[in-house]
This record gives sequence, C-alpha cells and structure tokens, in this order.
Amino acid sequence: MVQATPKALWALAALLFTWSSLAASIKSHGSGGLFLDLADLGVDVTKRQTNNLAGYLGAFFLGADPYVYFYLSNGNDALSFRALNRGQPVIRPTKGTTGVRDPTIVPGGGSELGKKWYIIGTDLHIGRTTWDAAQRTGSRGIFVWESTDLINWTNERLVTVEDATAGMVWAPEAIWDPAKGQYLVHWASKFYPTSDPRHTGNPTNIRMRYAYTSDFKTFSAPQTLIDKNPTNIIDLNYLPLSPTSFLRFMKDETRKTVFVEVSNNGLFGTWTRPGGDGAIIQSGVEGPASYLDNVDPRKVHLLLDFYGSDGYRPFESTNPGSNSGWVGSNRNNFPKNLRHGSVLPINGTVYEALRQRWGV
Repeated sequence: MVQATPKALWALAALLFTWSSLAASIKSHGSGGLFLDLADLGVDVTKRQTNNLAGYLGAFFLGADPYVYFYLSNGNDALSFRALNRGQPVIRPTKGTTGVRDPTIVPGGGSELGKKWYIIGTDLHIGRTTWDAAQRTGSRGIFVWESTDLINWTNERLVTVEDATAGMVWAPEAIWDPAKGQYLVHWASKFYPTSDPRHTGNPTNIRMRYAYTSDFKTFSAPQTLIDKNPTNIIDLNYLPLSPTSFLRFMKDETRKTVFVEVSNNGLFGTWTRPGGDGAIIQSGVEGPASYLDNVDPRKVHLLLDFYGSDGYRPFESTNPGSNSGWVGSNRNNFPKNLRHGSVLPINGTVYEALRQRWGV
C-alpha cells in the first residue's frame, strides 16, 4: 500500500476544490444568466466542508499605501476579515516605482497545483507621479512574487510585458488555462503611435491585453484580449466554474460601471453579456474581485471598490451569471478602506499557519 504524502493530499484537495467542488452545472436562468446547481452533479452541497476549506485569505492595498496587506477571515465567514501582521504590509516592493497596487493571489495550476502560488500586481506609486503621467509613461511591467506555502514570499521581480508603444500596464491578473496548460496573464493598456515615442498625443482606448507563461518569468508576445473600442475597459477578473465555463467581471472605465460576461466554452469561447450591452451590476465602482462561498457553493461573493468613498464593499448572488440580482452583503464585520485586490479560499492547514505566522 502506498502512503500519500501531506503535499500530495494537499494537491489532490486543491484539484477537487478547483474542478469538483467549484464546478457547477450551467442552466438557463432569468435573462441569460447562470444558476449554479451542484445537485445535478450528484454532489451534496452540505458536505462541501469535507474539502477542508476553513477560511479565506485576502490580499489588498490600502489607498495611499501601495503595498500588499493580508487579511484573514474569521473562520469560514466570507464577510468577516481581520488584518494580519498587526495591520502592517506583508510585502513592500523594492523595484520599479516601489509601490504595488491591485495585488492578486494566483493559485498554481498543472504540476504546480497545491504547490505554488504567485502574487502579481501593478507597478505604480501614485504619490510619486500623476495620473496623467502614469497612463502616458507608466510602467510596462508587472510585479511578481512566489510562494510554496502562502507564508513566505520570495523572488520579487518586475517583468516587462508590453512594448514601448504602451502607456501603462494596469491591474494584472492571471488564471490557469486548462486548455493551454499555461497561465493566461491579462492587464489593461492604452497605446500611442510609433511616431509619438514620448506619448504626448492622443492614445487608443484602453483595452485588455494578455500573454501566456509557465513560470511568470518568460511571457509570450502580448495580444489583445478584449477591445470594446471606443469604450475603455480595465480591471478584468475571471471566476472559473468548470474546465470550460467561466464568468468574467470587468469595469467600463468610460461609464464607470462593472458588469459580468459568461462563456460556456472556454476562455476564448463565445462571451455574452446577460441583459445586453447596457446591463450592469453597479456604477461608480472598480476592481471586481470574485470568490465562491466555502459553505454554500451556490453563492458567489463579489467585492467592488467604491474608489471615491470607503473602498471595497461586498456583494453576493446565487445567480452570478446575471447582471441583475446582486445585493449588498452584511458589512458589519467587513473592513473599510480595502482597495483593489483578491480573495483566495484556503484549507485548515494554511489557515492556521497564516494565523500563527502573521498574528491577528
């Protein structure tokens, strides 16, 4: 009899979490939305805790403080978080502008499943520049850190992903593409003509760009992922429901709204916007960050950054593939002034290790 190692069991749990517990059958519901029904897959949703999901780890920046801050949930309460490290940053960049915004935790995929995690973010310290300059001659790279335990973060690097015509690279995120067997990394950029090397003229609209990588060191040539010209699009966030079904949330920077689109046939399948081109989830917000509830897999949580007010506020829906039906969640135990980041469901071993290492 072969005895499985703890690391192997962790990887198996992560695999089941990603493609079984998170998987959902796709049904028509409402105006072209999705309804997540694990019962159709023969899964007892009341026993989702057997995957040992014990809580959530959040990574955010705080307004004028462009560093990575960790927040740990109070058990499996998806709406109750406490600051780790006594409210001090867990990561302070030393390269580029020495400021990082929009940190996102990327779980490993493929052979790195359950063994590796990455944090990527925007190279921008707005206190040392202006918003105009940040979009004309901003950084064309993304920050990267990596970890094998979600505790220790090493190998800081700033990797250039765009060419010299790009004015900036904003809000990078990444998702494992099971069809490609690599990480799809995406970000927002605008571009200037080659005849305008100083970027003093009029740029293109902002569009979403992407590249593939296996190690967050070497990237494929960037390509356009989403271009809704003349509309400016930023802050793209994917939520996988199965190996072929995805939601993607994004901000219409022109109208200052966030909406969701749906694909049932892969990351490069046919994407539809439930409710039509004018349908939105919320206005006056940015930085959508989605995550599934550890206890009720029919529920999706969505953080929306009220950037002109108190930062992230939580929303929720049991019909997340629709632009209607999202409601504000209870905010009694949700911290104020958290800015664009991400939330990762974690198991009991990681939860306790984080608590022990960083304190609450």
